[in-house]
This record gives sequence, structure tokens and C-alpha cells, in this order.
Amino acid sequence: MNNFLFVASENDAIPNCKVGGVGDVIRDVPRQISERGDRVHVIVPSYSRLHYSGTLKATLKITLRDIVYSAELYEVPPKEEHENITHYVIHHPEIGTGSIGGVYDHDDEPFFTDVTKYTIFCTAVAEAIKQGHFGKLDIIHLHDWHSSMLLFLRKYHPAYTKLKKIRTVYCIHNLALQGIRPFGDNYSSLKTWFPKLDLDYDALRDPRYPDCFNLMAMGIRFADSVHTVSPSYKQDVLLPSDAPEFIGGEGLENDLRQADKEGRFHGILNGSDYQNVPVRKNKLFPNIATTIFQQLQREPNRKKADFLAHTGEKVVPFLKKRPNFICASVARLTEQKFYFFKRSPEALLQILDQLEEVGGIYVLLGTGAPDYEELLRNLSYERENFIFVNTQSESVVNSIYRDSDLYFMPSLFEPCGISQMLAMRNGQPCLVHHTGGLKDTVQHVHTGFAFDGKTYDEKVYNMVESFKEALYLFQHEKTTWKQIQLNARKMRFTWKKSVDEYYKLLYTFNPAEVRVA
Repeated sequence: MNNFLFVASENDAIPNCKVGGVGDVIRDVPRQISERGDRVHVIVPSYSRLHYSGTLKATLKITLRDIVYSAELYEVPPKEEHENITHYVIHHPEIGTGSIGGVYDHDDEPFFTDVTKYTIFCTAVAEAIKQGHFGKLDIIHLHDWHSSMLLFLRKYHPAYTKLKKIRTVYCIHNLALQGIRPFGDNYSSLKTWFPKLDLDYDALRDPRYPDCFNLMAMGIRFADSVHTVSPSYKQDVLLPSDAPEFIGGEGLENDLRQADKEGRFHGILNGSDYQNVPVRKNKLFPNIATTIFQQLQREPNRKKADFLAHTGEKVVPFLKKRPNFICASVARLTEQKFYFFKRSPEALLQILDQLEEVGGIYVLLGTGAPDYEELLRNLSYERENFIFVNTQSESVVNSIYRDSDLYFMPSLFEPCGISQMLAMRNGQPCLVHHTGGLKDTVQHVHTGFAFDGKTYDEKVYNMVESFKEALYLFQHEKTTWKQIQLNARKMRFTWKKSVDEYYKLLYTFNPAEVRVA
């Protein structure tokens, strides 16, 4: 039996610890591993709240800033019990509740708060490994920059040399977020955290900012195996970015090429859960109305409350009669997800015009960057057939995947994407930008629709034209539309297949291949 430790920032296997797709992966992959008879421990920060339901397992003394910190290790109950899986959180007062989904923080000084809390978290995890709280580990699977400080400690910290004997795997979920901070002269800097360590600045340095270290780069440089969450995203990130036409390696393409040359870099498509959450059909608008009403009862901000009321009023007519066509999106409101809308709002207006001609509407659920929220709120006031649900609701999300006619995913880039998989499992065609993992999952006029272009203007033009094509097929070629729905429903992106690749490419342990730090 192999013994695994998963280290991440999110874990949807426990309550209230999910913001994005990372949480889904950390929920689903350990289940696949446990079904093979192996043991899995999963650990995330407590964010000053997740430990309340847990059982204290240990108090961990760690040294940071030449001060002894006391962090606490809790075992916490999962949503569902699975044999051979144990869930933990690390609690420390400086690992606070984030402003984004209760997990992440957004600072004027990039990554200031998050690097602080994930440094404490990773150091506490290293101490827990050293003390044997997870038993004798065979593999540590790390996820995104939030966990890569563990690799820094493994390589440079004399207290944690024991970690060098354990195989490490590093997963890149989103290369655009890298955890870049200065080496020194800052509360959240490497020299402040570890003032007595001799640092190899060249090995830690960000390729674009020579006075900074890069936690994403540490993961790529120091892990035994590195992987992206789709094959096409792997190919994308080996090339330099040329935004907005192409998003690639974001300054780390040389590190990724080196890892690829060494045989350490792989692209493995994420999977999806095909045990459908029971969702009743035709509940989208009742669920939106219920969510709006509940949110209004606890919303102290007058401007936000007024907009929620406005959204509720727009939903009322559809409680009795469904619109002829429902297009929908669910995503965090960021540049990655909706850059095309922000830069080219006229394209979105053209799409809404097309929908209006067929009696259709566009429902978009999400929260995120203030400028994107403001753009979409203003559009909602202007256009009757655009419903912007500016909150979070699992029931509305599930109904969007169940009840919509077309799922719209115009991501500027997409490492893998899970939304398109969730829509397709319900037989819902998707309209996507032909990038990253969306290339690997959606085929134009077979399982959905895709747009691309050599220039930004071409991409935007083709996005509108692809939307027009989808509407035309829906209206005038019912047989073709139904076949696309059927093809989408038949697609299976299973975690079993993904984890088979993990065992073959990432988890294979050959002592002769161990990279000595």
C-alpha cells in the first residue's frame, strides 16, 4: 500500500473549502487512489474556521522570523466518508479567512497576505511530516504555488532534510498566478521568514523580477514530477505568452522546457464526476429567485441589495414561462474568464441581440473583480435579456448545468476547465474559446462549438459568428442540434482514466531516478 499526502489551498471533500476547480480535484483524485487500495491524507489551511469541527491531533512548533510559532493540526470530518482517506487542516491565527470565497485574499501589494499564510501553512505541514503524523509517506502531491514552499523547505532547510526521501509531484492548475514576492525588506519576504538560511538566489529568482522569488517556479524547478491539467495546456505553456492573442508560459516557459527536457513534465487531462447530483429539471428560475431572496435578507450594502432586487424582478416572468433559449455561464469574474467581454462589450451586445431575436436570454452567475462586476451590473440594467446573478449558489449552478440550452465559456485561456464537462454530461452543448483544456474536450459542431483566430479582432468576430451558428442550428436544424447534444452527453472524461495516467507518469517510483536536492 502506497501512502500519499495531498497538499493544497482548497478541498471540496470538506464543507466550505472550495473556490474553483482545485477543490474538485482535491475531492475526486484521493477517492480514485483510495479505491485502488492506497492510503491518502489530504491537508489544507483552516482559514480560521475549518478547524472548529475537527479533532486536535498535534501542536506543531515551527520557527519563522526567528520566532517560535505554534500551529495546530486538526483532523476534520469530510462530507462523505471514504475508506483510506483522512482530511486535515492547519490552524494558526495568521492563516485568516480570505476575502475571496473565504480562502484567498486580494491585496494592493500582490500576494502579500496569501504568501504569509501559505508560508506558515507549508512550514507546519513540513513539521507534521517530520514528526510522522501521516505515517511513512511515499508520495507528496502538491497543488499550485500555495503548496510549493514545502519544496523550498525540502531543498534548503536543515530541519526538513527528511522530506528529500519522499517523491514529490507538483500540479500546475493556473500558471497565471505565481506567488511572486521580494527576497527581502518586506514583512512577507523570504529573508524575513528565514533570516538564517543561505539562499541560492539564482535558483529561486523570478525570471522577470530579479529582486523577487517565484513560488510557482519553485514547484516547477524542485519537484520530481510536474504536470498540467490538460495535454493542450502543457503545449501552450511551453511557448511564451503574447497577450491577448495567446497566453502561454507567462515568463516560466524556459523552466517548463527544462522540466520537459528532463522528462519530468506531463500534460494529463482532469476528470469529472459522473455520479450526477440529483437536480430537478426546470428549477433554474425558482432557484435564482430563492437565492436572491435569501441573499437580500442578509445584504447590508444598499447598492448590492438594490441590484439583487432588480435581478429578482427580471426573473419573475420566467417563473411561469421558460424563455425559448437559455445561454448560461458560471465563473469567477476575472480577466481569464471574461476578458473578451471587458475589452469588447459591443460583441456581448451583438450576442444579446441575437438572443433577443429568438426570445432567448443569457444567465451569468459569478462574483469577482469589482470592475467586471460593475460592467455586468450596468449591462443588466440596460438589457432585459441579460440576467446577472451576482452571488454564489450551488443550487443555481447545478440548475444552470441541467436546464440551459448552451453553455458559454469564452475564456482567454483555460488550463483545463470543469464547467464544460459538467454541462456536457447533461447533454448541453458548449461554446468555448479553442484554447488549453477546452481544445481537449469540445469539438466544433460535434460535441459543441469553438472559436479562435490569429488576432484578437479575429477571435472576437469568430466568437460572435460561432454563437450565431449555434443559434441557427438550434432553430433550423433540429436533428443536427439533437445529435450534438447526444454526442456531448456520451463524452466521458473520467477520473479513473486521469489517475491511471498519474500512476503511470507521476507516481512511478524508481530510486535510481530520484532527484537529489
